[in-house]
Amino acid sequence: MSASTGTAGGGSAVPGAPGRGRWSRWPEPVPLARIAVFRTIAYLFIPVDVFLTTAWVRAHAAVPTEYYQPVLVGQWLPLPTPTSTVVHVVQWALVAAAVAAATGRAPRLLGTAVFLLYFEWMVIAMSYGKVDHDRFAFLVALAVLPTIGRARWRDRRPSEAAGWAMAVVLLAVMLTYFLAAWAKMRFGGWDWASGSTLAWAVLRRGTDLATWTLEVPGLLLAAQWVMLVLEFAAPLMLLVRSDRARVALAAFLLGFHLMTFAGVMIIFLPHCVAILSLVPWERVPEAGRRLGSRIGIGERAQVQPAGPAPPD
Repeated sequence: MSASTGTAGGGSAVPGAPGRGRWSRWPEPVPLARIAVFRTIAYLFIPVDVFLTTAWVRAHAAVPTEYYQPVLVGQWLPLPTPTSTVVHVVQWALVAAAVAAATGRAPRLLGTAVFLLYFEWMVIAMSYGKVDHDRFAFLVALAVLPTIGRARWRDRRPSEAAGWAMAVVLLAVMLTYFLAAWAKMRFGGWDWASGSTLAWAVLRRGTDLATWTLEVPGLLLAAQWVMLVLEFAAPLMLLVRSDRARVALAAFLLGFHLMTFAGVMIIFLPHCVAILSLVPWERVPEAGRRLGSRIGIGERAQVQPAGPAPPD
């Protein structure tokens, strides 16, 4: 009779059982330490987002309420009209809840509060004009993190609940790219790929690292087609299973966004935070020790055994 290995999420895995290989079960359980680290990163990013990257949201406190045109979900739900009091209360309550949630205490209660407050913060942000698509995956991450419960940085127990949560975030990351391509075709048609989309972006916002591309015939046009093809191919991301492949995918996606920022000063920080959910954070200490041993850091000095005293 084979022994079974329990998981923190309540399931079990039977080593060697048929049909239970890496590709037969999705999503796979992930260590709780991965959740603990990612949850800390996500919650600590919120004050940065509120006060730096989307500091303009609190300016809506001074906007007359008649300009408030809630997005569709804001029309469905009985959300308050963003008066000055509402905006400031949501802002400070969100920051306080996020900082408290980053400690790991009361993860379900505080995590749910963070999600609801950030959801309202985004409704306030996007109900006066342009709706940004870079918030979707991050908002989904905030929604699923409270479902896991307690998780500690050194807790390497596999959890099925954690596996499902990270799979949902990956799905949201994938849909962000795929639906972006669909939106390009819906609103811009094939002219988006065959026109001067990137050239216009470089002319408006280009840095010295990007302006040279305007002098290379066909380069930006080819880049538009490559972007469109890659975005439509985003569902292939769901085939990534191994930790090494996840790290490679995260590095590729983050590298793309950093390159975009270097070229046209546009970066989707909340989406980049969601991408960090792909990283197997529980292996970082082990990888650090392995790297340190390769470069000679942390090696113990070898002490020669004591011998007889030399003659006078």
